[in-house]
Amino acid sequence: MSTETEVKIRIDDAESFCSLLDALAPEAVSGRHFEDNLLLDFPDHRLRNSRSLLRVRFAGDDAFLTYKGPPRPEGIFKTREELEVRLDSANVAVQILEKTGMTVQFRYQKYRREYLVDGTYVAVDETPIGNYVELEGSEEQIRQLAGKLGIPESGFLRASYYTLYLEYCREKGVASRFMVFRENRD
Repeated sequence: MSTETEVKIRIDDAESFCSLLDALAPEAVSGRHFEDNLLLDFPDHRLRNSRSLLRVRFAGDDAFLTYKGPPRPEGIFKTREELEVRLDSANVAVQILEKTGMTVQFRYQKYRREYLVDGTYVAVDETPIGNYVELEGSEEQIRQLAGKLGIPESGFLRASYYTLYLEYCREKGVASRFMVFRENRD
């Protein structure tokens, strides 16, 4: 079993953040690339109701199937079980999951850049609802890196992109369906 501990942080500008990050001599894991994510669930929403998720991610030429268990309820960090496998064919995986009765419940897109800084994974995401950074590592690693970047713990978010999108739609008074860029509204 693998466990992930992470936080999200809202940022104003991805380029400015990457410039700030450059001062820490990060190891680039991946350049800016497009990701399309599908969250699948059963009609009774048993995964969402248990605060778990099953995701198929298309990332360039790569694809992944990820299960995330319910997060621990306490603290400022989101800590949960995570299991992930690389897929030869994400489209076939989605078809197989649909044959079991699952359907795509939510879709979200982003442009992502990935780095490692002192053992902490850093993802810089540009989404249709704004820019975010994800920090993943131990609680202490996240605290230390956030401190070096001038990010207070009060800026840490535990929310998923699904939750952030629903909040965004409520604030803007718009209907919610999928968090996709305008040219990909389907």
